[in-house]
Amino acid sequence: MPFSYPIQDFDSPFGHFDSELSDSDLRHTAYEILIGACRTSGTRPLTYIPQSDRTISQYKVSAAAAAAPSPPPSLQRSLTSSAASKVKKSLGMRSGSKRRLGGGESVGNQGRATVGELIRVQMRVTEQTDSRTRRAILRIAAGQLGRRVESMVLPLELLQQLKPADFPNQKEYEAWKRRNLKLLEAGLLLHPHLPLNKADAAPQRLHQIIRGALDKPIDSRKNSESMQVLRSAVMSLACRSFDGSVSETCHWADGFPLNLRLYQLLLDACFDVNDESIVIEELDEVLELIKKTWGILGMNQMLHNLCFLWVLFYHYVATGQVEDDLLFAANNLLMEVEKDAKASKDPEYSKILSSTLSSILGWAEKRLLAYHDSFHSDNTESMQSIVSLAVIAAKILEEDISHENRRKRKEVNVAHDRIDTFIRSSLRSAFAQKMEKVKASKQLSSQRKNLPRLSIRNHPILKRWHPLAAGVAVATLHSCYWNELRKFISSISELTPDAIEVLRAADKLEKDIVQIAVEDAVDSDDGGKSIIQEMPPYEAEAVIANLVKSWIKTRADRLSEWVDRNLQQEVWNPRANKEQFAPSAVEVLRSVDETLEAFFLLPIPMHAVLLPDLVTGLDRCLQNYILKAKSGCGTRDTFIPTMPALTRCTTGSKFRVFKEKSQITQRRKCQVGTVNGDSSHGIPQLCVRMNTLQYIRTQLEVLEKRTVIQLRNSNATNANHFADGTGKKFELSRSAFVECIQLLCEATAYKVVFHELSHVLWDGLYVGEVSSSRIEPFLQELEQYLEIISSTVHDRVRTRVITDVMKASFDGFLMVLLAGGPARAFTLQDSEIIEEDFKFLTDMFWSNGDGLPTDLIDKYSTTVKDVLSLFRIDSVSLVEQFRSLSFESHGSSAKSRLPMPPTSGQWNSTEPNTVLRVLCYRSDETAAKFLKKAYNLPKKL
Repeated sequence: MPFSYPIQDFDSPFGHFDSELSDSDLRHTAYEILIGACRTSGTRPLTYIPQSDRTISQYKVSAAAAAAPSPPPSLQRSLTSSAASKVKKSLGMRSGSKRRLGGGESVGNQGRATVGELIRVQMRVTEQTDSRTRRAILRIAAGQLGRRVESMVLPLELLQQLKPADFPNQKEYEAWKRRNLKLLEAGLLLHPHLPLNKADAAPQRLHQIIRGALDKPIDSRKNSESMQVLRSAVMSLACRSFDGSVSETCHWADGFPLNLRLYQLLLDACFDVNDESIVIEELDEVLELIKKTWGILGMNQMLHNLCFLWVLFYHYVATGQVEDDLLFAANNLLMEVEKDAKASKDPEYSKILSSTLSSILGWAEKRLLAYHDSFHSDNTESMQSIVSLAVIAAKILEEDISHENRRKRKEVNVAHDRIDTFIRSSLRSAFAQKMEKVKASKQLSSQRKNLPRLSIRNHPILKRWHPLAAGVAVATLHSCYWNELRKFISSISELTPDAIEVLRAADKLEKDIVQIAVEDAVDSDDGGKSIIQEMPPYEAEAVIANLVKSWIKTRADRLSEWVDRNLQQEVWNPRANKEQFAPSAVEVLRSVDETLEAFFLLPIPMHAVLLPDLVTGLDRCLQNYILKAKSGCGTRDTFIPTMPALTRCTTGSKFRVFKEKSQITQRRKCQVGTVNGDSSHGIPQLCVRMNTLQYIRTQLEVLEKRTVIQLRNSNATNANHFADGTGKKFELSRSAFVECIQLLCEATAYKVVFHELSHVLWDGLYVGEVSSSRIEPFLQELEQYLEIISSTVHDRVRTRVITDVMKASFDGFLMVLLAGGPARAFTLQDSEIIEEDFKFLTDMFWSNGDGLPTDLIDKYSTTVKDVLSLFRIDSVSLVEQFRSLSFESHGSSAKSRLPMPPTSGQWNSTEPNTVLRVLCYRSDETAAKFLKKAYNLPKKL
């Protein structure tokens, strides 16, 4: 009966069969070949009474059959199932399976069955056909006594022996004759044993004869002309040999793949006709007879092993993979095929072997590449056989079929590599299925407990071929989960309890699968090092930390952008609030506080570890605020005018001092113009900037204390590190606040003196006659600015900024005296006025004890007083003092020519440039003569 189970479409591994012959045609031909191969002249069959009590009514030979000539003894031999099948035993198959024949009645002890009768039933040949075939074979044997069947072309002989009268009707005879003609065509023209010579006319002639016989009935009498022509054409092709001689053996059924297809149909007789998943108990006797066809079909033991392997495998697949015996047998037979492959050098055999094993391997791999779907606890034995099939087939294909390639190929462990591939592929597939369920339930962490089971399923079977089977599985699982985890992490927009749960589950999963890998690799050569190297740690805590750092960066960037945007619009208005600091200070502190609050609400276990990162980010934002707050305010050097060159004026000069007018005023205006044009940089606004920075600085101390409390409340083990100073605080801001407030104090002071009061200091003080251009106008306006500063600046900054105003005033006073430009010249008598004016200046800052401390005023007035002492010295003494100082600085070279001392700006009574400037501004003859002689300056004032 045909297979009743669904089966995938297997391409025949034996090659494409071009003939129009059906399986039924080929089966009857195979049966005829078997009968012919077993023919003999004996008459008495050997009989055997089975031990079982099954009936054999369907085996009783009809009267017509009994009257027919006796079959060959080998076919007449009675079944000898009393002994277990040696073939089955060698293939590892069970014995004792029940066999049912024909109409379904069991074989009993009331009749006798021969091997031939069994094969007939197995091959689905009717008794009438069997009787007709035997008669024809006996007639052939009688007519050609002593001639071997291998020397005949059986279809040709049968065409001559059987007539229409041997068949029930003409239609059946024509079909039989057509089959034999088609068989001749298949064996001699379509699939010949030897390749046809295109130059030979015999193939074409035979083709025409067969086509003619198919179209018009042929006279099959032995001596008929048409039969003689057919015989001649057939024998000329069938008796060819490789060396060109006439072969004694006729080659008509031994060409590939015709012979293999016929042999496969013979081997199908080894399977119970009613249940083709069961191999019959009489396997040994049946195979013994089938092997008699080798001479006709061109078979040998290697080809038999290969064909029988395919038949066992094909029947296992075709019958629904329910009979593991077939799988075990195929696996054991494949081991024999492996030996054959190593010994064979026949390219035709290698080609068929390669095709057969490729089909088996392809089928096995489809199951093993997803073995989690294919195999479960109830079919692990079949998995072991399928793995073995795949591994051995792969080894033969890669190592044994191509000897040349085998020599060139580097040594590889085929079994190891295949199992490795199966494990990784199946784990990926199983994991993907798990993840589909996860996506539906949105519970990635819930699958954590189930995933390790995937890695250990079936691994004891696979460990036979791969010592680190479980290790490879967990490494693959590790990689798969990491890919999903990475996608999950990339999708996280903010840290949530769900995200933390997933990451912690990942950490637990990793520990579980690493433990499996370690235990699996205990006895391996490298201790599992190679597998462990495949599993870079998930570092879930590091991932959480990175996510928090990303969160921190986002918050810090957002705050930094806010600072940039809002400080561009800030007007620094003293009337913005009663505390006289900028509103933006309140906002930036609120943002910092809210960010710290949000940080401690994050569901993470490492607040203490990551707090420094957050503080650093916020610290940079505050530092950016500080930089923006001081931007455009200028510095001390911005407002100090450039020193003019030292030179005496020419005769007729209005002010009798310098030859070239200084461009100081013009330069000063260029330098300060940029800061003066913006109302947000006025003196009141600068005061507000200082107040703002001082306010934020004070509030940061409060924030730091609150942060320590929050850290301790988070149960952080190292909270005290932040409290005792070993942890990070707002360090950048701390130093930046001090530096920026200092800079703003200086910038404010020097702006007041050199910019806001330049008209009364630089442009007015001591211009022309000293007695008529004294310091009083400067002091009057300076007092107004000091009142603004005192009423605006925070009390903790006020002393500092007023001190800087005092320093700037002192510097301005000295610059007027020593670098005041061509409008100024002093006599020895002017020194008293200058000293008195300086006292007025210092008294303003002392303010009858309400201003700066006396010691502070004395500290910064020391330099001025030291320089003023030079104005009391006569010109002759000044010249000598200058010479002495130059000699000390430049040695003997100063005796011949006094060098021009460089301007350092560090005024001092013992500094040559300071003394020289006093001389340059001295309005008398002695100074003029010295300067003319020493530096070729004009003598006339």
